[in-house]
Amino acid sequence: MWSGCTLCMHHVLVLVLCVSASEDFDWTKNDHGSFYYGTFPAGFSWGAGSSAYQTEGAWNKDGKGLSIWDVFSHKRGRILQNDTGDSSCEGYSKIKDDVSLMKELKLNHYRFSISWPRLIPTGIKTDHINERGIQYYNDLIDHLLGSKITPIVTLYHWDLPQVLQERYGGWQNVSMVNHFNDFANLCFERFGNRVKYWITFSNPWSVAVEGYETGEHAPGLRTRGTGAYRAAHHIIKAHAKVWHTYDTQWRPKQNGLVGISLTADWGEPVDITNQKDIEAAERYVQFSLGWFATPVFHGDYPQVMKDFIGRKSAQQGLGVSRLPTFSPQEKSYIKGTSDFLGISHFTTRYITQKNNPPGRSTSSFFMDRDVAELVDPRWPDPGSEWLYSVPWGFRRMLNFVKTQYGNPMIYVTENGVSEKMQCTELCDEWRIKYYKDYINEMLKALRDGVNLKGYTAWSLLDKFEWDEGFTERFGLYYVDFRNKNKPRYPKASVQFYKRIISSNGFPNQREVENWRRKAVETCSSSNQLLAADPLTSHMEMVTEIVVPTVCTLSILLSAVFLMFLLQRRN
Repeated sequence: MWSGCTLCMHHVLVLVLCVSASEDFDWTKNDHGSFYYGTFPAGFSWGAGSSAYQTEGAWNKDGKGLSIWDVFSHKRGRILQNDTGDSSCEGYSKIKDDVSLMKELKLNHYRFSISWPRLIPTGIKTDHINERGIQYYNDLIDHLLGSKITPIVTLYHWDLPQVLQERYGGWQNVSMVNHFNDFANLCFERFGNRVKYWITFSNPWSVAVEGYETGEHAPGLRTRGTGAYRAAHHIIKAHAKVWHTYDTQWRPKQNGLVGISLTADWGEPVDITNQKDIEAAERYVQFSLGWFATPVFHGDYPQVMKDFIGRKSAQQGLGVSRLPTFSPQEKSYIKGTSDFLGISHFTTRYITQKNNPPGRSTSSFFMDRDVAELVDPRWPDPGSEWLYSVPWGFRRMLNFVKTQYGNPMIYVTENGVSEKMQCTELCDEWRIKYYKDYINEMLKALRDGVNLKGYTAWSLLDKFEWDEGFTERFGLYYVDFRNKNKPRYPKASVQFYKRIISSNGFPNQREVENWRRKAVETCSSSNQLLAADPLTSHMEMVTEIVVPTVCTLSILLSAVFLMFLLQRRN
């Protein structure tokens, strides 16, 4: 049943959307204030996720080789506060602890990534295979399966072996295709008897643009207007080769699935009466999700990318487009290489037309799009500067995928929200609201006929957040990074998400509100515990306390002052 306001007129997205999906989803309406109470289909899979570099730590332990992120984060000034992922959450030594957290949440699946240099230190399979790295992932997979949690394994979540970057230029070089295929083949051989869900690449948009265009991420290259397109071209070829390798060599005996996880934030036209804004909104989506999804599902880049980049390249006096081309044989080889599509969705932007003048000095991925991104100042933004809570954009993006790519099987592989506070609040009510509203939009999309099979909360733990270091926290569980043992503590959102999983959705308004109230009460008690107990009971556990260590000193000082007043009163 529906609650809240009635459906109201909103932005019309004409584009290619007014086709078969029009029977299921009305693009002329947007029910911003409504909430749908109901449940997900039986068998819907609920999970949480992480990645190797962000959580494992043990950067130089047990034979692991250097990754580009090890090298990048060790360069001063690259990461906020010069943080590194050297130890991060120490997940490498906490398999049992972390799987017990997943059991407490009642997760159906856990998404994690395999560190390429932990298995093959140089990235070149013929050089050396690190059996201790193999054993670590064997242990993790076996513990998950022993707890009835399905592993969903990402092969590449940004940590390229440093040797491949130094020797070949990383993803700028087509030789990565074969090296990556060798690595994937090793993973299929060693883990494929137990792993049935594989993701080749996680958010390759970020790998290409932030690694090879802006230089914000490892390897930190700034090859404006060319590097990102070249890296993406090789990533798409590598994905296709790995899919074919699995399809021909491993699928007959392992019966697994291979997909890819793509950035899929939504773009909505600012002015619904302006055709240029409508077209700009489509370009925004095609230059992100479509850049990778269109080749995988249709065999070639989106036409709008070919047109815009080709035209701007010609205006710059270049003989060929800066966007590489696929041969007819490559198009055929790449098309259809995804058994499911992973969707990584966090936020939405309003999009308007912006004309960027052509010229060699202004050549860049962002200038090629001719769009401007805008946000509504009323949208909540509790953490990352780019992440605004706009739940209605999620349903629209899912319906876009359904229409554009033939309603593929979808797993939401990342969705969540961060906070950015020195003294983190365990009572993360904003995260509860984010999950509640975004998951509800996903439930509406299922009613629209979108082929959704699972949802992955991002993330299980607070972790290293790339160029932001440890200043942003996405976790359901708080991690005290200042304590060498990296203890984990549940935030209120743990209890709320656990209730959604147990109920497989949202039974009714009264029950859902009760979940929220109980979750907040529980975390409030945890936060008050320190102030209420005598000082002496905390003396030995001061760095393992439930609240962040940065807050501990102020709490201790308050307690000391209170004891001083009590003594004076006596």
